[in-house]
Amino acid sequence: MARSWSLLLPFALALVASVAQAAVVEHTFNVGNLSISQLCQPEMIITAVNGQLPGPTIVASEGDTVVVHMVNESPYNATIHWHGIFQRGTPWADGPAMVTQCPVLPGGNYTYRFNVTGQEGTLWWHSHFSFLRATVYGALIIKPRGGAKAYPFPKPDEEKVVVLGEWWNASVYDLQQNALHTGQPAPPANAYTINGKPGDFYNCSALNQTHKFELKQNKTYMLRIINAALNTPLFFKVANHSFTVVAADACYTKPYKTDVVVISPGQTVDAFLVPDAGVAAVGGRYYMAVIPYNSAVNALNPEFLYSLTTGSAVVEYAGSVTTLPPVRPQLPQYNDTATVHRFLSNLTALVPNRVPLAVDTHMFVTVSMGDTVCGPDQTMCMPNPPINGTIFASSMNNASLILPKNTSMLEALYHNNADGVYTRDFPDTPPLVFDYTADASDTATLKFTTKSTKVKTLPYNSTVQMVLQNTRLVSKESHPMHLHGFNFFVLAQDFGNYNETTDPAKFNLVDPQERNTVAVPTGGWAVIRFVADNPGMWFMHCHFDAHLDFGLGMVFEVQDGPTAETSLPPPPSDLPQC
Repeated sequence: MARSWSLLLPFALALVASVAQAAVVEHTFNVGNLSISQLCQPEMIITAVNGQLPGPTIVASEGDTVVVHMVNESPYNATIHWHGIFQRGTPWADGPAMVTQCPVLPGGNYTYRFNVTGQEGTLWWHSHFSFLRATVYGALIIKPRGGAKAYPFPKPDEEKVVVLGEWWNASVYDLQQNALHTGQPAPPANAYTINGKPGDFYNCSALNQTHKFELKQNKTYMLRIINAALNTPLFFKVANHSFTVVAADACYTKPYKTDVVVISPGQTVDAFLVPDAGVAAVGGRYYMAVIPYNSAVNALNPEFLYSLTTGSAVVEYAGSVTTLPPVRPQLPQYNDTATVHRFLSNLTALVPNRVPLAVDTHMFVTVSMGDTVCGPDQTMCMPNPPINGTIFASSMNNASLILPKNTSMLEALYHNNADGVYTRDFPDTPPLVFDYTADASDTATLKFTTKSTKVKTLPYNSTVQMVLQNTRLVSKESHPMHLHGFNFFVLAQDFGNYNETTDPAKFNLVDPQERNTVAVPTGGWAVIRFVADNPGMWFMHCHFDAHLDFGLGMVFEVQDGPTAETSLPPPPSDLPQC
């Protein structure tokens, strides 16, 4: 017995030390109006947190408890989603409106409380109601318990948060409402931003419109890059520099060298900034730049061309005496799918993953855009408005999601009363098998979908494999699919139709990248696998908000486990009510 205790003592002491070091990281988020002027436009009112764009950065250490008191001082309903946080034991804090909570009404408040045990890296937070995510967002950084010295790579001298976004010279709430009523997606953004600022490449170059990163020579810098854009994947470059990627979606990767980072909405990338030899010697000024990756086959139209703009920031080394403008990077073409696929498919886990080999639930899910029957308050229906007309919609396995209006799905699950809230019949396969990516597939019959609120019920601790198949319906696009409550292994991704006989040979079951958001290849597929060990209601949806509002989402209902700790806890006393 003494020998057993001697073996357990170091572990016990380490556990006690870890618990002792854990802290409570507390913030108050006042969601309210901010008067701001961008692109030399008159000042306009946006919704922001604590008067900041981006909002406050939350910094915690692994194992800490994060407490955020959200006070809604805006004229809109509001929620906050903690993107990438597992919310184990705290599903009521996940944030998507009508999935895990009713929204916080104007004048109301709600305290989000959750733990960040078992997670390290760059995540973020954002609104999960309407298009408010366009301006209500910020970084959520989880440091290793031992601080920067505990990184599995050389400790950087400094870290820089780089939040990429989109900007509209209009009320994003009004844009969203107009899209829902007309069935027409919102127009492209007026600008792309870096840390809230559009940069020098727009018609307006007013003062304080360009973010500046001030660096020192011979220092190492790690960039924590977040794509908070509403609807756009982005190419990210810095002139005369390259990158070494070390993490994605708060999961460490084998070091991957590249001169361009590809990042879809919802995704994060941690990368060391590597200056060219000449830069290290003389310093200077360089542009950091982002441009859109647009893969839609019908993208060559005036509105799309209008969106082909460049957001920028300036990287400036201390002591630089040049009077020349910053050096501009050479950027990819907007439709450079080869570069996108090379970047996204070459990331692998830093250490071998424990990929479950036995699969309990197989799902084949088409990710599509199409149309549905026009509703009574929708104004631009075809061909006979407003009677018997159709309007734009999107779907998964031909089920176009509509969220409940009076009760959140998690409350319905907790009270065992799903009637009238949701049904448990989300299909494992599409209703019709066809050539998903061929041009001939784009027919009116195939595009038609219906609205529903369907969930897929999963037994606790079951292993799920999902093939996400992009379709040609309306257009091929690279959809960033985000799963709440879990990370998943990306086993493989490729183009064309998934072949269940031959494509499993491409699976990486040793060190696949682990993510919470996967960019399904344009006109292709991705296979993900995860273990459903987190009871609750977990949203899975496209992170293009334009597609989500039109129905491109579904929900997993994960059943309770055998113990109290693996079962759905009761709601907090201040949970907002509809």
